[in-house]
Amino acid sequence: MNTFSIVFIVFLGATLATQLWLARRQIRHVLAHRDTVPDSFAGKISQSAHEKAADYTISRNRLAMFDEVYGAILLLAWTLGGGLQLLDSSWAAADLGLIWHGTVVLLSLFLIGGLLELPFSLYSTFVIEERFGFNKTGVKTFVTDLIKNSILMLLIGGPLLFAVLGIMNQMGDLWWLYAWLLISGFNLIAIWAYPTWIAPLFNKFKPLEEGSVRNRVQSLLERTGFRSKGIFVMDGSKRSAHGNAYFTGFGRNKRIVFFDTLLDSLNESEVEAVLAHELGHFKLKHITKRIVVMFTLSLAGLALLGWLAKQDWFYHGLGIATAPEQINHLGLALFLLALPVFTFFLSPLMSWSSRKHEFEADAFASQQANASDLINALVKMYEENAKTLTPDPLHSIFYDSHPPAPVRIAHLQEHQT
Repeated sequence: MNTFSIVFIVFLGATLATQLWLARRQIRHVLAHRDTVPDSFAGKISQSAHEKAADYTISRNRLAMFDEVYGAILLLAWTLGGGLQLLDSSWAAADLGLIWHGTVVLLSLFLIGGLLELPFSLYSTFVIEERFGFNKTGVKTFVTDLIKNSILMLLIGGPLLFAVLGIMNQMGDLWWLYAWLLISGFNLIAIWAYPTWIAPLFNKFKPLEEGSVRNRVQSLLERTGFRSKGIFVMDGSKRSAHGNAYFTGFGRNKRIVFFDTLLDSLNESEVEAVLAHELGHFKLKHITKRIVVMFTLSLAGLALLGWLAKQDWFYHGLGIATAPEQINHLGLALFLLALPVFTFFLSPLMSWSSRKHEFEADAFASQQANASDLINALVKMYEENAKTLTPDPLHSIFYDSHPPAPVRIAHLQEHQT
């Protein structure tokens, strides 16, 4: 161990302690308000639905606490415990060559990590979601999804990793800039291709049927100047009773997608209001802004890695006994493993930005549709998704990408006519 090892342990301990403290705050706060529906939702949300949302939130946070402790233990095992060093040494006997070796090690790390997290995914899906009536995923679908995700990681992630490692080893001190250009280009292609090539591997999409709902949606699109590849309904009920709506892709490959569960629960005007909110993100360039932020942060991260990967103390401090003579996959692996520990306390900033965008999209929706319809739609979605109406304020600051329900409804009421 060296000084950086101590710094890493301190940050890991602080992050874990804060996560557990926030989860306990959330549980206590939700439990304390379990027996009373907030005044702003009285007559709209039943007492039984409010209690269900509280119990669901508490169950998920209790599971999250175990997952966070488990994740910290795994991280220590991979780093200071020598797990990554052992994995790297195990593949060394295959004598694959530097870049192929690095690619296989990283893919193995991701696959093993996914398998080690599998018990929590199983418990979440088949115990918690099942208990509260949300799970529609059968064992066959769960296993099939797991296999598909693994294959996609190998077929898409493998070549990308190989190319990045090649750049790291052959492009000199500015390798991080070239790697950033490659990764940014790849991400743009992935965003463009996702609706057409990847999403259909997991769900069925059919065009929204002709009728009054489609007519209202089409009229809204014309008013806002939004052009897309089509309006689709996704069989979300295949896996879950939760409902949602979103648009995906960019350029001429944009798609509007409704979960079938959402269309079953909302009336026409409410569907229009929800879509107006989603279109608000597009018209106000929230998606573009998020992509720019993502690319900027990735550039900063790769530049930092470009420096760290040449520091012996970085490897020694995270469990690699002998620092490599040239930049390779071990630096990238350690960076990916350790980065969340040092960035956790930036979460409130990212959540604040996301909540700000939600308020702006709500305001836009109120101009294009009826604010009352959006309020009614949100109330139904809160109830059907068992979204707590009484989150702990501090927990919400760290984790919630959307404003707390009472705050969001109060802002929308200011736009009611």
